[in-house]
Order: sequence, then C-alpha cells, then structure tokens
Amino acid sequence: MAERGWRSGVALGIFSLAVGCVAAEEGPVAYGREAARLPVVDLSQEGARQTVVAAGATNLYQGHPTTVLLPDGRTIFCVWCVNHGGAAGPMARSGDGGRTWERLDGGLPAGYRTHQNCPSIYRLVDGRGLGRLWVWSAALGTRQGAPMPSIMSEDDGQTWREMPPLGEAFYCVMTFSSVVRLKDGTYLGLYHRGETKGEGRKTLEVVQSVTADGGFTWSAPRVVAAVAGKLPCEPYVFRSPDGAELCCLMRENTHKGLSLKMFSRDEGRTWSVPTDTAWGLTGDRHMGVRTQDGRYVIAFRDQAPQSSTKGHFVAWVGTYDDIRQALPGQYRIKLLHGYKTGDLGYPGVELLPDDTVVATTYLKYWADGRQHSVVSTRFTLKETDARANVR
Repeated sequence: MAERGWRSGVALGIFSLAVGCVAAEEGPVAYGREAARLPVVDLSQEGARQTVVAAGATNLYQGHPTTVLLPDGRTIFCVWCVNHGGAAGPMARSGDGGRTWERLDGGLPAGYRTHQNCPSIYRLVDGRGLGRLWVWSAALGTRQGAPMPSIMSEDDGQTWREMPPLGEAFYCVMTFSSVVRLKDGTYLGLYHRGETKGEGRKTLEVVQSVTADGGFTWSAPRVVAAVAGKLPCEPYVFRSPDGAELCCLMRENTHKGLSLKMFSRDEGRTWSVPTDTAWGLTGDRHMGVRTQDGRYVIAFRDQAPQSSTKGHFVAWVGTYDDIRQALPGQYRIKLLHGYKTGDLGYPGVELLPDDTVVATTYLKYWADGRQHSVVSTRFTLKETDARANVR
C-alpha cells in the first residue's frame, strides 16, 4: 500500500531545520520548542476503551507484557512476568480482539515458571508453511542462568512444550525485543546485552541473530549497534512501506537526550550508524503497527525531555518519512496514566482488520495499594485524527 502524503501544516524544510537545531542544542529551549510543536491527544481517562487483562494486588506485581495477533485477526495472546523483570508463568488469550481475556497459566509447562525476565511471544512460519508460537525469556532459573529458554506451540496455543535454552552465546539483558521476517523467509531477531549476564550497567549493545528453520536454531549472535557514550537497547525493527528497508528504533538508556534509530537496506547484513530520533519518538521499549492508510502508530514509555506526558504510556503517530528524516510527526497520544511514572510502557501493539489499534502494557493502574496490572486500551486513528485536527 502506498504511503499517503500526510502533512502537519508546517513546511518540511522548517521541520528539518528545527530537528537539526534540537540535535545540535540538546538543551531546554530546543526540547521545549519540540514539546510545544507536537500535539497530544489524551485518551488516558477514557475507561470504556480499557480492559484489565491481569489485575495487580497489594502482594502481586504484573509486569512487562508482550502480545501476538493470530492470522484470524481476532485472537490475541499475551504473556508477562510476575514482579519487575521477574519470573514468567502467566498467559492470557483473547478471542475477540482484546475486549475479554481468559487465563491459560494452568495449561503451560511447569518449567515455564522458572523462565526469567520479560517473556516475548512471536508467531514464526517455517519453510513448509507451519506456523508456531514461541515465547522466549532471558534466562532459565535465575538471571544468570542458561540464556533464552522458551516454550513453543505448534497448534496456535492449544498445547505447549518447553524447549531448551539457546545457549551461552545468547546471554542477554532481555530476549528478542522484536523479530521481523526477511524477504527470503527467514527471521531476524534483535535484542540487547550488557557486559555480563543479567543487567548491563556499564555497557549495552544491540545484537542480532537469524533463524532459517522457524525458531529452532539461530545463527551466531552479532553486534549491530554499540554507541560511544550511549546505551542502546530494546530494539524494535520493522519494514518500510515499500519493503526495501528495515528500520530499528532503540531506547537510549542514559536518558540524557533522544532515542536512537538505524536502517538497513540489505536485510540486516549491514546497518547505518545509529543517530537520534525525533524528540517525539524518544522513549523506552518501542513497539508499533502500520495502519491501513500507511501511517505508523508506535507506543512506548515516554522519555522525551520536557514532555508533559513523560513517564506515561504514549503513542507517536506519523509517516515513515517522519521517522527516517527525524521529523516531528503528526501528534502523540497519551494512552494510559500510570500512578508510578517511569515503571510502565513495555507494550504489545496489534492492528485489527477494522484498523483498530490494541495497545497492551503494564502500569500502576489504580491510585491505591494495588501494585502493577496488565491493561489494554483500544482506538482508531479516525478517532484521534479528529481530536488532533488532522485532515
């Protein structure tokens, strides 16, 4: 589908000049100018849009979900961990596009509860056309355990079995943050690691690997982003509208400036040098979809300097050219309000056949003693365009 020529009412040359000034100044005046330029549509108080997938309690913290939409366009699986970066175990399924959910924990392998940190779910199709669901986590048993254990289903989530860890070469902070299918039918997975197993504090680098057999085996990990003075992590990779290019957005964990982006025009064999994103895309754990009109909706934990929604769960709306050229985009959406800012926003984002976006995250949803919950919200760009006065 061709990308439409969306504009935000200001000359693109002015946009490019302003973005250049932000990169050069990186100061309060420049960031404040960007914050004033990009409108915010606030959906965070509209409870009718929201569904609690898994409620937190005074003694229960539900965190870090990911989701996957099945080819039927209505079945969504969601996985998450218990406690911040804690053990896997929970899973839920929605058969109606995220409006209602049923828990599946009891049907999962017992060993899955020992998989550690931010489980991530994907559906990979092998060379024979068989689709499998995979849930990878960072480590087995403890954060220093064998890297990247998984569970796998060959019947779209009816039954599951535990799979062996990928091995010591795959040590990581988090498992695959994103996976994209390449033109030859293989899959490219990206993740990040530090100087040792578990959390990386002194250094962070983005690593990639390729599977040619639908997820069973992966190529030797290869570093594709390491930036002096910065800490790139949590890569989100997706394809350009014309299919010719891969884009990767990355969290920058010093939080002293903007997020990072890089591009590949040879299916991930080489990547451009990482550079700053636009101010409006600055955040942690990007994840998004391309809507039917060609625009992108990318959700994340807002970390933009001087943002009025900093620390909350937001989405950016714009075109691929906006992303590539570090242009501001059209507007941002405040999706959910967290009562503990900065500890939320690891999302799953799915696009339903009717162009509804379903965004799921974890956050302290209630202003009381209950800890974090897994919550989804839903919207269409038709709704938010009207509020942002986008024509």
